[in-house]
Amino acid sequence: MNFDKTISIEELTETVAGSVEYLMKKGIRCIVCGEPIWGTLEEAAIEKGFSESDIEVFVKELNELAQNPPAPDSPFQKIIDPKPL
Repeated sequence: MNFDKTISIEELTETVAGSVEYLMKKGIRCIVCGEPIWGTLEEAAIEKGFSESDIEVFVKELNELAQNPPAPDSPFQKIIDPKPL
């Protein structure tokens, strides 16, 4: 999977293990009450004041994370189901 800045937060959190924790470390809240926020990665980053070059770095690093997911025993391997139970 290879994506760009227009990926929805929902798709990102469903498909990239560790993405929630990555975004939280960057100060981008992507889950509210167990549900992903609306919008794209780009929109969420801009809302937090990140530049286009910052967003390019996020896309690059998240694509790398998608290709090399955290180990199962890693604290970044939390499974978060953004859909309600």
